Amino acid sequence: MPAAAPAVAQALPRWSLAFPVLGVLAVLLSLAKMGPGGIAVAAILLGGCVIAAVHHAEVVAHRVGEPFGTLVLAVSVTVIEVSLIVSLMLSDSGDASALARDTVFAAIMIILNFIVGLCLLVGAMRHHEQRFVLRGVSAALCVLAAMSVLSLVLPNYTSSVAGPYYAPSQLAFVATVSLVLYGTFVLVQAVRHRHYFLPDGEGDLPADAHAAPPTVRESWIAFGFLLVALVGVVLLAKTLAPALESAVLSAGLPIALVGVAIAGLVLAPESLAAVKAARRNRLQTSLNLALGSALATIGLTIPAVAVVSLMLGLPLSLGVDAKGLTLLALSLLVATLSLGTGRTTVLQGVVHLVLFAVYLFTTIVP
Repeated sequence: MPAAAPAVAQALPRWSLAFPVLGVLAVLLSLAKMGPGGIAVAAILLGGCVIAAVHHAEVVAHRVGEPFGTLVLAVSVTVIEVSLIVSLMLSDSGDASALARDTVFAAIMIILNFIVGLCLLVGAMRHHEQRFVLRGVSAALCVLAAMSVLSLVLPNYTSSVAGPYYAPSQLAFVATVSLVLYGTFVLVQAVRHRHYFLPDGEGDLPADAHAAPPTVRESWIAFGFLLVALVGVVLLAKTLAPALESAVLSAGLPIALVGVAIAGLVLAPESLAAVKAARRNRLQTSLNLALGSALATIGLTIPAVAVVSLMLGLPLSLGVDAKGLTLLALSLLVATLSLGTGRTTVLQGVVHLVLFAVYLFTTIVP
């Protein structure tokens, strides 16, 4: 029993407990509204909350095992992302309906190109060639392609309502279909075909592969602080959003960049966790995190936003423009080809990162 305290300290260091609390306090004190100095401190605390969220998610994941561990962070971040998008829809700044769409689309592009590309590049630079279970990744890409087209492309081609909008009955139907697809994927991933999403056993084992899992008490504490850290991330991002929006507009840049920045901040914990797993030669875990969060972004966010839109009578512009459609189709095609062999090298990682750079550049210079 005397070793219990050091074990807790090792699994839950003080900094990982301090940053989430300080982040929430910064929100309560409206630190981001206290001038440039307050904004700088809030940005630092935001980064600390992101790192703390990654640490606590890994503690919980080590306790529950794969693939349940990767679901913890994906679902947690998505739930909070919903609240952020809904708050943007209810705000009076900018085109709220388009901003919600831009945030969801940005999240998909960040996950599919930046996170996946960075994981493939970092992992391959250290381990040359990495392997993963092809059946699980193929299943995720199949569902992702269907939900992406139904949510972000099909609205442009329906005739009940002019423009990139669904009619209320169409919006309700697509929201239901998205939930069905995501629920079925989770059932396959966690129950019926769980082995599709488990590492194949090849390659180097992570440093903590044989470490004793955290205790139940440590896991529950980590889960609680994970939620606090994620709340801190999204609330700090929300309080920093007006300053960001003002800076974007004053620089003469497109307002869509606000959605990109918010999506990037919200997805930062998953990005760091996925890259960290790839460095440890756990590419399967990285892809579970990345593709799972992309599916959760559509499967949970779109239905929730649709419910708010229908209940409050808010317009919801979902259809992307021709440029977005081209980039989405190209990203899905490249992901299918690059992840279609079960093995990856630096080449696939570079291709995905180039696509993300093109998306970001064409957003800034449309």
